[in-house]
Amino acid sequence: MLKLLETFKTVYETKSFSKASKILFVSQPTVSGQIMQLETDLNIKLFIRNGRQKIVATPQADILYKRAIDLIDDWEDLRQEIRHDADKKITCDIGASHTFAIYLLPILLPKLYKKFPNIHFTIKMMNSMEVLESIEADNLDFGFIEKPLAASNIRRTSLCDDQLVLVNNGNPWLVREPASGVYYYTKQYLAENNITEPKMEVKNNEMIVRLLNQNFGTSIISKRAAEGLDYQTLNYKYERKFYLMRSESHHFDDIDECINYTIKMCRNLF
Repeated sequence: MLKLLETFKTVYETKSFSKASKILFVSQPTVSGQIMQLETDLNIKLFIRNGRQKIVATPQADILYKRAIDLIDDWEDLRQEIRHDADKKITCDIGASHTFAIYLLPILLPKLYKKFPNIHFTIKMMNSMEVLESIEADNLDFGFIEKPLAASNIRRTSLCDDQLVLVNNGNPWLVREPASGVYYYTKQYLAENNITEPKMEVKNNEMIVRLLNQNFGTSIISKRAAEGLDYQTLNYKYERKFYLMRSESHHFDDIDECINYTIKMCRNLF
């Protein structure tokens, strides 16, 4: 119907089928046919043909023209509004614990960016407990952790395995803060082996790796972070998992699709 109204508007303004056909880039018979279809649909006469070229608008055409302008303008406004809304980017806030953020997320994120061009991703690196607490507070859409944490109304999905190793350069022991994922396993190792040597808390996994590369300190780290270092692979108790955490109560189609794709990609890539 809108196409017929646009043709009618052009004919009404030019008072000519041939001029209208040139403006609309269609044949004159097409213009005539569309006007006839509109007249049939409305069961009225819109134009009186006086000779081969001259046409006269009827009173009904005058009324239709005034309303058609508004309809066409309203439709264009609506079309622009819909397109503008479609072009808006959705913000997706992601939190990632240190090992995942440094060694896995740089592989995953370009694929998410390409797959979801309408999503604006923001990335925050924090420890596992901070990720969980931020999701509970609705400050993150989803997150990655490396510690088997749980909470009500939070869904935890297993993604992939991560082998922990021991890098031993003597004292002190370089340990993460208690809320981090690797601290959980470090504490377990120290207790199992009755280790009481001096400890230095370092709240950044990458800094620990840099110190180890300087042959300073002893620490338990991910095998993914141990490239170039002499390390000892630990037993099955230190084969941990990375998890995706998300709220059970907040669901948005685009974010849900992104989460499902992320789970699939993590299991295929890592």
